[in-house]
Amino acid sequence: MPDQSAPMPIEPAWFIEATYAPDGAQARVPFRAEHIARLLDLKAAGVVTEAGAFTDATATIAIVRAASEEEALALFRDDVYMRNGVWVEIRARPFGRLREPGQGAGTG
Repeated sequence: MPDQSAPMPIEPAWFIEATYAPDGAQARVPFRAEHIARLLDLKAAGVVTEAGAFTDATATIAIVRAASEEEALALFRDDVYMRNGVWVEIRARPFGRLREPGQGAGTG
């Protein structure tokens, strides 16, 4: 039986969904390297824990560590895809991210 007094291995995070424009698959081509490099930097910094796109190029999803919804959304509003119309909408929802036992929360 699990120890009920142990802290839950759930970390508060944000689930981000960025919707592509109808021509997003083609429109992203000139910006893709910059977009991916930025996400890899954010992942290396521990801000983004997971990111990827649906294979039909309808949306990108990411799990991010941020203090607020506004902070989480700001990360994606500043993305080259949003600035150039590849994405047309960004949404954020609170998300409980399961951590490995002993893994600290934060941007480590």
